Amino acid sequence: MAFDWTPVFLSAKLAGVTTVLLLLVGTPIAWALSRMRHWAKGPLTAIVALPLVLPPTVLGFYLLIVLSPTGPVGQAMRAAGLGTLPFTFAGLVVASVLYSLPFAVQPLQNAFEAIGERPMEAAATLRAGPFDRFLTVAVPLARAGFLTAAVLTFAHTVGEFGVVLMIGGNIAGETKVMSVAIYDHVETMDYAGAHRLSAGMLAFAFAVLIALHALNRRDVDRGR
Repeated sequence: MAFDWTPVFLSAKLAGVTTVLLLLVGTPIAWALSRMRHWAKGPLTAIVALPLVLPPTVLGFYLLIVLSPTGPVGQAMRAAGLGTLPFTFAGLVVASVLYSLPFAVQPLQNAFEAIGERPMEAAATLRAGPFDRFLTVAVPLARAGFLTAAVLTFAHTVGEFGVVLMIGGNIAGETKVMSVAIYDHVETMDYAGAHRLSAGMLAFAFAVLIALHALNRRDVDRGR
């Protein structure tokens, strides 16, 4: 039987789109949290980290209620003539962005906090504005955080199952990503197909960990 590459390409597409969106959305959130000295930092940090401890099916269930045609977001989208998100690729992207949010924000927040105040104050003395200081000082110094956030977000999105199944279902060519395809193979007792996809994901996860180790090692060596 010919190997079906569609779930692999769909998983890579979902992970790529989610990673780009989360780097754009997560960067200002991480920057704001790293500079916040307000009591609200604790609750806001907890909200960002919630997907780390929340069962994926719970998050998927509430997203399904909110995004469904009878939910508040679903009703607003239908009124605007935009259709609904559940069981579509766009719905998978929305769910993945929310579920992978801490994997982008936390590495960036740690990298921004590690910069400290001195480089930013030095740039301010040279009359660099807040946005210039962020682009020319904070972003280059937090390069390792950006790389770690991108790698973790991509890898975590590729491995999603619970949220993906709740929001996307199992529609071939539309929402059937690798994790769902493995479940499908096991359900039909096609263990050879499940082995092929699982072995690929195992090799991918190992490569991700090796890459992260190399990034962290290089960062440590540069700091010496």
